[in-house]
Amino acid sequence: MCYSPTGAALAAATTSLPEWVGGIRNWDYRYCWLRDAAMTVHALSSLGSTAEADAYIVWLATILDSVASPDRVHPLYSLDGNILGPEAVVDTLPGYAGSRPVRIGNAAQGQVQLDVFGPICAMIATTADVRGVTGRDLEVVNACVEAVRRRWKEPDHGIWEIRDAPRDHTHSRVMCWQAVDRAIAVVAKTNSSRPDWETLREEIAQDILTNGWNATANTFVSAYGRDDVDAGVLSVINAGLLPGDDPRSIATIRAVEASLRDGPTVYRYRHDDGLPGTEGGMHLCTTWLIEAYAAAGMIDEARNLFEQLLDCAGRTGLLPEMHDPSAGRGLGNHPQAYSHLGLIRCAITLANAQKAAA
Repeated sequence: MCYSPTGAALAAATTSLPEWVGGIRNWDYRYCWLRDAAMTVHALSSLGSTAEADAYIVWLATILDSVASPDRVHPLYSLDGNILGPEAVVDTLPGYAGSRPVRIGNAAQGQVQLDVFGPICAMIATTADVRGVTGRDLEVVNACVEAVRRRWKEPDHGIWEIRDAPRDHTHSRVMCWQAVDRAIAVVAKTNSSRPDWETLREEIAQDILTNGWNATANTFVSAYGRDDVDAGVLSVINAGLLPGDDPRSIATIRAVEASLRDGPTVYRYRHDDGLPGTEGGMHLCTTWLIEAYAAAGMIDEARNLFEQLLDCAGRTGLLPEMHDPSAGRGLGNHPQAYSHLGLIRCAITLANAQKAAA
């Protein structure tokens, strides 16, 4: 998925493979999402390979230099760093198994997705752990924190790119918190500190803990003022905002299990997103639940679900974006970077848990 000529990374190698066979949820993923790419190269840095992250950081710095202010970046770009043309439909193509339309381009380019800065800063923090802090690292994390400072209180379209009105997504707020938290860690490696960043981090944390938690539903919720969950609420645990054994963490894990898990897969959400039709469970969400299980000390549950995830890969060893548990088949664009980086993260998490128990 990593494009060596520029340092960008693809979200997936295909377009319009359906999220449900015969449905209209068919999207073009042959581009570089800032979030997805950061998570991809982060996984590789976690394995000790930082060349991909270094190349991506150079590409990303060029993108940031091209906008008037860092909070105005688009969620995705072409692999050479250009803005895409309008999303279009190719009417002459029948689509996979009759799943139409076939799309070129992606209208999510025009959305506000404030969660993108968290994965970027987390990736830089991990990469810096391996090879030290560079000047470009500091340049990028400074830009990310500035973007967060300006806009973290705004509603957005979030990681799921819902084609509906913006919301105060809990996941987006957690990722804003993560951006500042990891940027503080990067700066600390240079024997410096940013008290103003620490104040901002605390302000965002208190906002999430106050408004993202729904006491009646007994869980963190998908967006402020709602009572439903999406898989993104697991970020409260996986990003480190709360420890895995906090009662609110355990309750949130159970809420995700009850609402979104179906056998070997976890759905993104169940609420109406403004589009007709349905979709499969998302492998990335499955990996998030595995990580949350591990953080909560539920190691047996984590290992069991991890083994079920591996079985979804089939004979190729590759994973698409989604899974249909009733038919036992993959759905969505293939291969999907999200699915593989999540698998890597889980393998590392479970290996570390085994070492700790030894």
